Amino acid sequence: LNVTVTHCVSVCEMFLNLNWQLLSLACVVTSCESLNSFFLGTYNVNGQNPKESLSPWLASTTTPPDFYLVAFQELDLSKEAFLFNDTPKEPEWMLAVYKGLHPDAKYAFVKLVRLVGIMLLFYVKVEHAAHISEVEVESVGTGVMGRLGNKGAVAIRFQFHNSDICVVNSHLAAHTEEFERRNQDFKDICRRMQFSQDDLTLPPLTIMKHNVVLWLGDLNYRISDLEVDHVKDLIAKKDFETLYNHDQLKRQMDEEVVFVGFTEGEIDFQPTYKYDTGSDQWDTSEKCRVPAWCDRILWKGKNIKQLHYQSHMTLKTSDHKPVSSLLEIGIKVVNEESYKRTFEEIVRDIDRLENDCIPSVTLSQREFQFQDVKFMQHQAKTVTVYNDGQVPCQFEFIPKLDEPSYCKPWLTANPAKGFLDPGEAHYVSPELNSGQQQLEDILVLHLDRGKDYFIFVTGNYLPSCFGSSLSTLCLLKEPIQDMPLETIRDTMPGVHPRTVKAEELFQQPGLRSEFEEIRDCLDTGSLDSLPGSNHSVSEALLLFLDALPEPVIPFSFYPQCLECCSDSSQCRQIISMLPQCHKNVFNYLTAFLQELLKFSAHNRLDVNILAPIFAGLLLRSPTKQDSTEKRKVKEFFQHFLVQTPSDRDIHYKSPE
Repeated sequence: LNVTVTHCVSVCEMFLNLNWQLLSLACVVTSCESLNSFFLGTYNVNGQNPKESLSPWLASTTTPPDFYLVAFQELDLSKEAFLFNDTPKEPEWMLAVYKGLHPDAKYAFVKLVRLVGIMLLFYVKVEHAAHISEVEVESVGTGVMGRLGNKGAVAIRFQFHNSDICVVNSHLAAHTEEFERRNQDFKDICRRMQFSQDDLTLPPLTIMKHNVVLWLGDLNYRISDLEVDHVKDLIAKKDFETLYNHDQLKRQMDEEVVFVGFTEGEIDFQPTYKYDTGSDQWDTSEKCRVPAWCDRILWKGKNIKQLHYQSHMTLKTSDHKPVSSLLEIGIKVVNEESYKRTFEEIVRDIDRLENDCIPSVTLSQREFQFQDVKFMQHQAKTVTVYNDGQVPCQFEFIPKLDEPSYCKPWLTANPAKGFLDPGEAHYVSPELNSGQQQLEDILVLHLDRGKDYFIFVTGNYLPSCFGSSLSTLCLLKEPIQDMPLETIRDTMPGVHPRTVKAEELFQQPGLRSEFEEIRDCLDTGSLDSLPGSNHSVSEALLLFLDALPEPVIPFSFYPQCLECCSDSSQCRQIISMLPQCHKNVFNYLTAFLQELLKFSAHNRLDVNILAPIFAGLLLRSPTKQDSTEKRKVKEFFQHFLVQTPSDRDIHYKSPE
């Protein structure tokens, strides 16, 4: 729902006097500006423990900075951290940071946020701590299924005096050829990262709604179209300008694909990746990675000046080098006395106007129909709202009687509340996860001190294998979209990676565009083989299992599975009692995973990777799991990944 407000000339004249007062208030707020220094540091530590002082990095400035925002990636590469988000390395690196801060000032710890190995620490000089408020943290995983936290971002937003600041630490998709996946990760983070406000009547804040945005991390953009020896030769000559012209992030920013409106300072230091751990020598492993500026710091906002941007070669703990940037940022400082006086005058004027004017709007459209919506497909419609009243309108979508939310789970309105100012966008976007229900809802648009307006939303889903139950899938004898909706009996999609030797299966996500091709192929039966990369196909399998309304091991068996998780024979006895179609799917999946494990030397998979990923999908809890339950679920499924003679009798028996 795209909302645009047009004020007529008479309204502009009516508020002319008020606008002058608002302008004077703005002048009061912005005329007083203080300059504060922000130290931003990013370091991919490659799962290592802190082995050396961080002072050469964190205390590298002549004078102590006012703020420290310190970002880490790959804090812990263990499977436990990846799947359970637990790591003993968090306090170790936190202590190393505290010891490494500039010795000529005292700092207060403000906040920490971590998602698996992506961590962001926030310190501030003690004299500034009282002026920090509205501190919120959020995280977004962009790994497999868009959730796992081996890739993604964490963020801290806060208000310092009268400036809203958001700091993002991200670790984007790896590998030279995956720049499109990195672009997708960036857009997903911007779309999904939302901060609640202290005033719960206000809509959540997105990253770009802040006065200042500071973005740092291992962005993983590489140097492309140059051979490794040529790159090293340019580095030896310190010809960073030529090298920078082949930098993927520069190219994507020049094309305005990502980081639109952001600024990055001049890079006059050599690439920070990849080195042999413990040295300054370029990667000598079999893969011989091309050096690249993976570790970056960018910013967006006004009155920001970069004082330095550099790497720190003396630190040798990791295969990356840490990077730092010192920014001088103009902060809005309110003259509280003048602000209060001016604010009270404006409120009195607004009260007079409110008595004379009642808000009203005209909607360009009251009914919307969404046609043939597919699984995990985003569709948006636009309606223009014309402010035909005498005053600005405050709007909010409100719940209908006895309903907890203003809309159903598949439908969102962005923003759901706010002011109808000229040029403001407002979208209704259905987000779908099932193919078994009709689209039908009513949005109630409420005007503060005005009336309610009703917007009717209808549509239809296209049937999909994704989100359909196994019991009906097994009865389908033709492509699901070739059948009438009322007679659909779906069949399980035969999702298999093209080769059992592919690396990082079920760990590295695929491309969304390839998933859409795979989904359409399964739903229409249009191709003999599945399209897309190994990673896209393997992620599609995980999404299929995740979308099942009843998991492969039905919910009713969940308590028994936890009780006997340590007894292999009892675990197998439970599987033998599953409904036949569920048992067949379980047996075929475990046989497939066992086949993958035979080639672990090539694909680098092991039981500790596969067990937690698939256990959490095949054996789902009907309620939220705690860490103890997650470990029991993993232990239960591990029994089925080591093949025994009795397993072979099960796995290779013809399905009943």
